Amino acid sequence: MKKLQLIQKIADEGVVAVLRGDTPEQVVEMAEQAIAGGIKVIEVTMTVPFALRAIETLSRKYSWNSQDSSGFAIIGVGTVLDPETARAAILSGAQFVVGPCLNRETVMLCNRYRIPVMPGAMTIKEIQEALELGADIVKLFPGNLYDPSMIKAIRGPLPQANIMPTGGVSLDNLGDWIKAGAVAVGIGSDLTNDALKHKDYSLVAKKAAAYKEAFLQAKGLSQNK
Repeated sequence: MKKLQLIQKIADEGVVAVLRGDTPEQVVEMAEQAIAGGIKVIEVTMTVPFALRAIETLSRKYSWNSQDSSGFAIIGVGTVLDPETARAAILSGAQFVVGPCLNRETVMLCNRYRIPVMPGAMTIKEIQEALELGADIVKLFPGNLYDPSMIKAIRGPLPQANIMPTGGVSLDNLGDWIKAGAVAVGIGSDLTNDALKHKDYSLVAKKAAAYKEAFLQAKGLSQNK
C-alpha cells in the first residue's frame, strides 16, 4: 500500500526537483531550499559525488508516511543506471528510483522491494517495454526533444501510461505539459542555475515557489489566478 500511496503523492505534488551539484552538502542545501519553496519531491542524481550521503541526510530529516505528512518531503534517486546503484540508494533512504533509460534489471529490483521506479524512454516501443516490466511512471527524456503534444501522441496507443517529461520543462511550458496529461514534471538546471551563478541558494526557494504556483494554476488549484 505504501508504494501506491507514494506514487499518488508524487502525482499530487506534480513537480520533481532534479538536483545535481559538486558536493553532497551543496545538494542538501539546494534540496532544503526547494522544499521550503514548495517542491516536496526531490531527486538526487547519482552524478553528485558521494550522492548517497545527500540522500541519507535528506531522508533522515524529511520522511513521508501516510499517517503523518506534516513537514514531509519525498526523497528519491536519479541517474540510476543499474540495479546495484538502485539497491544502494534504497538502503540509504531513497523512496523512488529514476533512470535516464530503461534498464530491465533495475525495474525488476525496484518491483521486488516495492519502490516506485521511473525509467527514461523516448519511443513508444520503450514506453511499452517499461509498462510490461511494471514501471509506475515513465520519464519522457530528454523532454526538450518534444513538445507537450507528444503526450497525446503517446496516449493514443498507450492511454494507461503515466508520463513525466524531464529536461526542457520551464515556467513557460509547465502548464502546457500538465494540461496535455503529464502526471508530473521534472525540473533540473532551471531551478538551480541562478542560485549557483550568484552563490545564493535562497534563489532556489523562490524559483521552486514559482514552479509550484505554475503547477497549481495548471491544475486549477491556485488561489492566485
